[in-house]
Amino acid sequence: MQVRYDTDLTPFNTFGLSARAAAFVALHDAEALRDIVRLPEFDRKSVLWLGGGSNILLMEDYPGLVVRIENKGIREVGRSVGKVYVEAQAGEIWHDFVLHTLDAGWSGLENLSLIPGTVGASPVQNIGAYGVEVKDVIHSVRCFDLDADEFVELDNAACRFAYRESLFKQEGKGRYVITAVVFALNERFEPDLRYGDLSAAAADLCAGREMTAHDVSRAVCAIRASKLPDPNILGNVGSFFKNPVVSAEQAARLLVQYPDMPRYPQADGSVKLAAGWLIDQCRLKGFQCGDAAVHDKQALVLVNKGRASAQDVHRLARHVRDEVAARFQVALHAEPNWLPESYRL
Repeated sequence: MQVRYDTDLTPFNTFGLSARAAAFVALHDAEALRDIVRLPEFDRKSVLWLGGGSNILLMEDYPGLVVRIENKGIREVGRSVGKVYVEAQAGEIWHDFVLHTLDAGWSGLENLSLIPGTVGASPVQNIGAYGVEVKDVIHSVRCFDLDADEFVELDNAACRFAYRESLFKQEGKGRYVITAVVFALNERFEPDLRYGDLSAAAADLCAGREMTAHDVSRAVCAIRASKLPDPNILGNVGSFFKNPVVSAEQAARLLVQYPDMPRYPQADGSVKLAAGWLIDQCRLKGFQCGDAAVHDKQALVLVNKGRASAQDVHRLARHVRDEVAARFQVALHAEPNWLPESYRL
């Protein structure tokens, strides 16, 4: 374990913002956490635990220690009726892990294909796509508890999952370091094709034969690739804004004026709206502040067109938020974490 100083973080955040870390160390083995927390550079209040960098906006140089989670490993840990339990280390690349499970004949993650980031980051944000959230398939999360100075196992309920939320973003933030996740996957494939145009895209791939989890994954990848830019080519953090949830009354008022507005009724009576549609209605595709822009194919994505500064990103996000609020009286909230948080909209 080697501590590096004044380290460039540009390669470690998918938006490609220029920032440096005062100190940096890569974690290759979860057990090394016991040593990291005893480093003179370690300060629990300021340490940044970094995964794939696909959900952060580095607005300034980082003044403390950055720990990049890079531990790898996938193993089956048990079976029950119809279920197989698979543990993946936190540093595994998410999409690579999804493909590994599909190749093994297990299903449940196919709708979450091609989401950027790491396995360890997936419970924090409760990532989701095409009608599935990762909470639906997480059995438990293994963490290093900084309060107790020991490893603990949190079951699904203890993680307090909600829409793009979890214990790890709320009360547990700064306490738990995720080192591995156990997933409860299906031995028998049961497709979930409720969302958008996924059903038609998957059916086209089958060409009359029986559909497989691989087909659904390939359909998801094709749809995402047609709408979402590759962060290796055009810097981005995927969906920049959460889909807003409004009251049934507000949704009904909006439907009078916008009868074709996409909406998704929730169990509690509220209604989830499509942030991308709202932004698109404001004619913001392609809108640019410096080198930060609204993607011209998917309004939900903000991109770095080359040398976007932190100020460019902040001005653009604020403009999009304000335009949607003015037209629809709906508040948008950013999905990625702003560092430092003082930049949060």
